[in-house]
Amino acid sequence: MSTAIPEGFRALNLPRNPFIEANGPLYGRMDGEQFVLGFLCERKHCNPMMACHGGMLATLADMLLLLGTNIQANLGQFLLTVSLDIDFIGPVMAGDWLEGRTQVLRTGRSVIFTEGRMTVRGANVARVNAILKPSGKPLADFALGSYFA
Repeated sequence: MSTAIPEGFRALNLPRNPFIEANGPLYGRMDGEQFVLGFLCERKHCNPMMACHGGMLATLADMLLLLGTNIQANLGQFLLTVSLDIDFIGPVMAGDWLEGRTQVLRTGRSVIFTEGRMTVRGANVARVNAILKPSGKPLADFALGSYFA
């Protein structure tokens, strides 16, 4: 269990939103061309067994795929979640540092297929995939540089 944010991660600069503020903070870094989402599981994110709540992990999965896809595909726009699937593989406990990575599988005319993995200490804790729909409107708040400003 650790409460330190690993070197290289910075708090993400996301558009102000009460939902994100209540469930964050979220961290990120770039590993070459790959976006890595970081999250420190706090007591407020946990169920009575002090494991990260499945609903919180689903929220993280959604954010991971939205942010990672936006960055990887260089879209710079708001993405809508059409479908989200998550397989819980292992526990995330209070104090655990979680990392997530995304891979865009296919960009179609109107939707994007993407997948991701979330890990704790290098062990898989969740496998996620989604179908996302670009909003079609480039927004400065969702450009790569804005996340790390």
